[in-house]
Amino acid sequence: MHTYDLNVILDPLLSETQVQTEKDAIAAQVQRYNGEVVTLEEPGRQRLAYEIRKGREGYYLFYTLKLSNEAPRAIEAALKVRDNVMRVLFVKDKPEWKTLRARKPKAEAAPAAPAPTA
Repeated sequence: MHTYDLNVILDPLLSETQVQTEKDAIAAQVQRYNGEVVTLEEPGRQRLAYEIRKGREGYYLFYTLKLSNEAPRAIEAALKVRDNVMRVLFVKDKPEWKTLRARKPKAEAAPAAPAPTA
């Protein structure tokens, strides 16, 4: 089992029940391939960087999933045929991509040199 990030953009005009239906469909696809939803972030309706389907907004869902190697392609294909799904992106999560800034101590600032006297 590998960890994947799944980013989904839905039609921004969906009602709460329609959004829940799409989330249930995504969860069903993950369970179908014996996967697990680790986290779900739902930023909601946001402006797009470029137009999709002549629209400038989308409803965003960000998942972190644990899946086998073959599952992402099958899930992506199943989600792309859904009418309310505008975009689907799977990314394999790699530990070396994580930033280590939080663990590294900040470099100590060197003392400033005294100002020259004239």
